[in-house]
Amino acid sequence: MAQTAAAQAPAKEAGASATHDPAGNHRWWILAIIGVAQLMVVLDATIVSIALPSAQADLGFSDGNRTWIVTAYSLAFGSLLLLGGRIADLFGRKIAFLVGVGGFAAASALAGAAQNFETLVAGRALQGAFGALLAPAALSLLTTTFTDAKERAKAFGVFGAIGGSGAAMGLLLGGVLTEYLNWRSTLYVNLLFAAVALFGGWTLLKRADRDPDSKLDIPGTLLVTLGLFGIVYGFSNAESHDWSSPLTVGFLAGGAILLAGFAWWQTKASHPLLPLRVLLDRNRGASFTAMLIAGAGMFGVFLFLTYYLQLSLGFSAIQTGSAFLPMVAALMTGAIGGTNLLLPRVSPKIVVPIGSLLAAAGMVWLTPLDMGSTYAANVLPPLLVIGLGIGLVFAPSMSLATAGVAAEDAGVASALVNTMQQIGGSIGTPLFNTLAASAATSYLVGKDATSKLVQAQAQLEAYSTAYWWAAGFFAAGAVLTAILFRPGVPETDPEAAAAVHM
Repeated sequence: MAQTAAAQAPAKEAGASATHDPAGNHRWWILAIIGVAQLMVVLDATIVSIALPSAQADLGFSDGNRTWIVTAYSLAFGSLLLLGGRIADLFGRKIAFLVGVGGFAAASALAGAAQNFETLVAGRALQGAFGALLAPAALSLLTTTFTDAKERAKAFGVFGAIGGSGAAMGLLLGGVLTEYLNWRSTLYVNLLFAAVALFGGWTLLKRADRDPDSKLDIPGTLLVTLGLFGIVYGFSNAESHDWSSPLTVGFLAGGAILLAGFAWWQTKASHPLLPLRVLLDRNRGASFTAMLIAGAGMFGVFLFLTYYLQLSLGFSAIQTGSAFLPMVAALMTGAIGGTNLLLPRVSPKIVVPIGSLLAAAGMVWLTPLDMGSTYAANVLPPLLVIGLGIGLVFAPSMSLATAGVAAEDAGVASALVNTMQQIGGSIGTPLFNTLAASAATSYLVGKDATSKLVQAQAQLEAYSTAYWWAAGFFAAGAVLTAILFRPGVPETDPEAAAAVHM
């Protein structure tokens, strides 16, 4: 069904292709602009985390409230992504992109200028809301701009590298800005990214006509938005409270029920928010699964390895961010090589599982780290393996998740990719935190808990447990994607290159 819709897309979009020459050189500039905007969104996931202690000292909010600086963003972003993607489909990707970039910049300025906790949280929530509009618009623009198979591979290699490495780059940039300027600069820096993206987007992107027959699925929007909110909030609450907390159980159960209702409603709605034709493709389903699991497992690297480098090895914020740069290079190598060299020749049934297994092996390699370990000998080698593995998962999965989608569905398909990654992170962070905390508590039983050496060893036990679980996630991803992906090299529609829709 998905392939049929894709085949019909060129004829439907003949008018749109006239507004933009797919053979022109502008599409590579468009890739640069989309990359800048995507980097701004991805960086924000970690750049603010580095600045949180400084912001807390300046504004005087409690440790309990500190989690809301991160949660406010993830709640808005995760729950509104599908709506943002559909808005891009209905009202035009250029408009959605520009509004998303401009709104994200304004929200960043509001949060950066905050004089109290409430304003900071409001700014972060608005960042998430506009990010939910920007992220799917950016990916769908990429999907509909690069329709030639070889060029699409290059574009998605670059985009996947940005998506996978942005969090690590945020750690470095956040450390530099916080140490040499202040915490507010980690938010104000978005204005520079936004200025470039707004100018380039306004200049290069072409506006397409809106389909007057298209309508927004209001019941579906409410069901999926509230359902995703319940899931994200439930996992966030588990991290700050407990898995048995009534709020945790209630929100998780309620979110699951609402999402089940959403799935049922999509089979009945005349204008569904998430058309089933987007999901009824084996490679696409496998790609969504890969993004979900990799999104969860990846936080096992950034979160706990950051703790280890700073608390166990005594790295500064800048040193910690710099320590991840080789991983970024390996990730970019895997992402670009995976889409340009491997995917055109080798089945994703092989490429993505190998990437997952490499990431799993790297996580296992991290488990023996102790107080006597060194970065060069014990941290760097597994980081390179993990980076290469994640690159082989992210970029091919992003490309295949949006391949063959009719242009009118590109926004919602792109939103679903982002949603899977976001929900994965929302699941992985509290789950790994809880498991790590339990491991540390178990280690302290029968030992002198006041001893600094015992406390340090308990932390190492916590980190090791998190690495093992992250490895398990990646291993499960390898098995599932090996089963779900279709055998053989993905086929491309030769007519698709004629259609570009903005």
